[in-house]
Amino acid sequence: MSMDFKDYYAILGVAPDADEKAIKTAYRKLARKYHPDVSKEADAEAHFKEVAEAYEVLKSPDKRAEYDNLRQYGHGERFEAPPGWQPSGGFEHAEHGFQGHDFSDFFESIFGAQGGPQAHRRHERRGQDIELEVPLFLEETLSSEPRPISFKLPGFDEHGRRQEVHKSLKVRIPVGVTDGERIRLKGQGAAGIGGGPSGDLYLIIRLVPHPLFDVDGRNLLVTVPLAPWEAALGAKIEVPTLAGRIALSVPAGSQTGQRLRIRGKGLAGKGDEPAGDLYAVLKVVMPKGAAAEATRKLWEDLATQAAFDPRAEWGK
Repeated sequence: MSMDFKDYYAILGVAPDADEKAIKTAYRKLARKYHPDVSKEADAEAHFKEVAEAYEVLKSPDKRAEYDNLRQYGHGERFEAPPGWQPSGGFEHAEHGFQGHDFSDFFESIFGAQGGPQAHRRHERRGQDIELEVPLFLEETLSSEPRPISFKLPGFDEHGRRQEVHKSLKVRIPVGVTDGERIRLKGQGAAGIGGGPSGDLYLIIRLVPHPLFDVDGRNLLVTVPLAPWEAALGAKIEVPTLAGRIALSVPAGSQTGQRLRIRGKGLAGKGDEPAGDLYAVLKVVMPKGAAAEATRKLWEDLATQAAFDPRAEWGK
């Protein structure tokens, strides 16, 4: 089988008669330079793989001797193993976290596949876990209908260059999730290297602020404006909830800041957990036309007849 020849000495930048110390020094320098986690060099991942493969061969006296014996068949040109050649098989794993490496056809033609199942497992690397913030409206916490999400994953192209991979999923977010909750989607993170398993995707729930409701744990608070006569005489009004409007009876003599509890109309519970409550926080507001002459006369009559002192508790 003919394939591109790999000059491992040239890759490491050492002479064919370099000693073990020179080979190790060259490898460590280049591995640090091209390590894909830190390098900004172009094609760093591809260079790192070549450097690691070269060191995999030249650090071993037996494999180096085997390689040197074969250089005559392809040095400086296409390589073709001599007739009857059988790969030796097996290898030791490289230093400095060299994992998940796909060896070249040239390497495997000399030394065989990557050392069998045990060695293969040694060079697997699990994919990166990914965290993704998912904004959720309060109304959406009541339903587990599938919803689309799109995100980017780190990856590499066929030349070993880093690239982003776009991914889309339809996910069911459980009813009753709360702000900051983490939901794990196993195996939906970045792909593994060298046959390793994919990482996980973690959805971080972020509840979107609502124009009407404030969140207090699983309870909701809604401010309910009341006309003065509604607060004084009592009234039947409609108040909003996450699932639509409902009727509410406001007792006579209600005060600003008073809370009326509506059971089970807060955020949904998770599993067997009960739903939270909705608290209607009353707020008495004055009509804008209160200064009109006819309206003003009514307020003056009320002030005279009520004989009410709201600051009586202060004393004289």
